[in-house]
Amino acid sequence: MDQPDRIIRLRTVLVRTGLSRSTIYRKIAEGTFPAQIKISIHGAGWRESDINHWIEDPASWRPRREGDEVR
Repeated sequence: MDQPDRIIRLRTVLVRTGLSRSTIYRKIAEGTFPAQIKISIHGAGWRESDINHWIEDPASWRPRREGDEVR
């Protein structure tokens, strides 16, 4: 049975990737890092699976497109 995809917050993303906050947001703007998803009015996070895929191969990571299969 697959585990549900967790939502992780910025602090966890910083630790997992080793990137700075400004680098993460710059890379999101460039399209080379997973974008956040809104989880509440004032909160956002990342799908853990998106971060894991980025960590596996940051140079070739590309954002999901509509219709892409979820891994």
